[in-house]
Amino acid sequence: NTNNDKGDDTTTTTTEQQQSLIFFSPSKINLFLRILRKRPDGFHDLASLFQAIGLGDKLELEVIPSEEGATKDEFTCNMEGVPVDDSNLVIRALNLMRHKTSSSSNNNNANVFFRANLIKQVPAQAGLGGGSANAATAMFGANELMGKPASLQELVEWSGELGSDITFFLSKGTAYCTGRGEIMTSIDPPLKAGTKLCIVKPNVGLSTPTVFKSLRYDLLSEQDPEDLLAAFLDQRDKNDVALVEDEYYINDLEDPAFLNLPELQELKKELLAVEGFHHVLMSGSGTSIFCIGEPKDMDGFCNTFSTREGLNVFFTEFVNRDNEDVWYAPPPPPPPSSQ
Repeated sequence: NTNNDKGDDTTTTTTEQQQSLIFFSPSKINLFLRILRKRPDGFHDLASLFQAIGLGDKLELEVIPSEEGATKDEFTCNMEGVPVDDSNLVIRALNLMRHKTSSSSNNNNANVFFRANLIKQVPAQAGLGGGSANAATAMFGANELMGKPASLQELVEWSGELGSDITFFLSKGTAYCTGRGEIMTSIDPPLKAGTKLCIVKPNVGLSTPTVFKSLRYDLLSEQDPEDLLAAFLDQRDKNDVALVEDEYYINDLEDPAFLNLPELQELKKELLAVEGFHHVLMSGSGTSIFCIGEPKDMDGFCNTFSTREGLNVFFTEFVNRDNEDVWYAPPPPPPPSSQ
């Protein structure tokens, strides 16, 4: 059950005439997540610091040659249970890109259709934004294959129509998100790539609506999210989020998630006791728990957690983008063992 995302040399590769591309699709954690209020439309206003991580999927994307006469996109996925119809976020992202870029008079993208194959590793119902990242990756990729008809600002604006977390992945890898999550303030420069962390994900999942339904507003943190953000940015220049005080690692969705799954709270307690982990927190609406740092006794940790039935362990690190013209790349492979 232990997974190390390194060694995957997937990068954006191009073939003749830019007709097909392969993209790495990352995931994310929430270094803090404050729920501020319930809105009249039923959604919640939140404030969160998002960070891209190197646990990711692979999206193969190609333009279907016009001579095939395609009238819709084709989508396949290796993970059982992932919908492959129009409800999938990748298909919705491709439809959105085609619609938005063919509505201007100087673009003829109305008849451009894509063949997409998604190779999933990021678990669902994990609080890691895997599906949102797939959608953002599809938007970026479709834009590349269509000759970049859309600006980054347009991609950011359009992404909010698909879902709240998608916008984040169009940042450089670190962003402060408010509103439903779709109002993004890009943190530039982002937090340093390479910061080590471990993701521990029980097989049991929780849907986001289930967690929000159990939210007790009287138990929410009273910490000002601007103060939380300042604490992380203060340490950014030292390149070490481990130095941020533990009180700033807050997730208001932990308590309602633990209410639904008491065993998740027990798991967090176990992980807090692991020497080498500086901070332990649930990501998003769960059920993943991220641990900043590396276990001092790696063998002992793996014997305890990686072999446990119903638990998946991923070792990964922070990733970011150098600039808005390049997409995320997977973490570099580890150096050859010295043994």
